[in-house]
Amino acid sequence: MKHLLILLFCLLPTFSYAGEAKDLAEDPVLEKRMIGLAENLRCLVCQNESLASSRSDLAKDLRQEVREQMKKGMTDQEIIDYLVSRYGDFVLFDPPMKSYTLLLWYGPFALLLIGLVGLVLQLRKRKNTVSEGQLSAEDAQRATALLNPPKDSQT
Repeated sequence: MKHLLILLFCLLPTFSYAGEAKDLAEDPVLEKRMIGLAENLRCLVCQNESLASSRSDLAKDLRQEVREQMKKGMTDQEIIDYLVSRYGDFVLFDPPMKSYTLLLWYGPFALLLIGLVGLVLQLRKRKNTVSEGQLSAEDAQRATALLNPPKDSQT
């Protein structure tokens, strides 16, 4: 009885290693094609992760949907068009340039350029308004005394 309990306790860790099965297609070529397509699609839950690398439930469902569409004979572009019509351009990692996305594409560069122009103008304005004043002989003497104290006071 004691040996049986020891054996069960030794086998207990092996049961904990059982995990979920990976969601793979039966066809390795189809799976490779799906992963290649899913690398260019954004997970709608994780947002900064590709559909291929995300482990969210929605990503798993979308990968299964892509597999099913591939089995039906749809091309990659048809699958992308389907997902874009359903979820919008946000599902693409590299969204197309459209008239309403121009601000997203060029806005950061425009803000950087405006900031640099503002900085240059401010520095020029400051240079013109700040003049280098001349020290009087008395002020120069006082500054020298402050910067160079007498040697006998240093201890």
